Amino acid sequence: MSKKKAFALRINEEMLKAIEKWASDEFRSTNGQIEWMLMQYLKDKNRAPKPKKD
Repeated sequence: MSKKKAFALRINEEMLKAIEKWASDEFRSTNGQIEWMLMQYLKDKNRAPKPKKD
């Protein structure tokens, strides 16, 4: 599993509420939902990180 790095994210209140609602509907944390959304976008644009080979 890759290491996670914390950082501050500024987001408008309405957008955050929408993400929190979506996360709740999907039984995810807000952070997990944002990670999932970002990964989906990266995959759609063929920019997802390549799996590391051990």
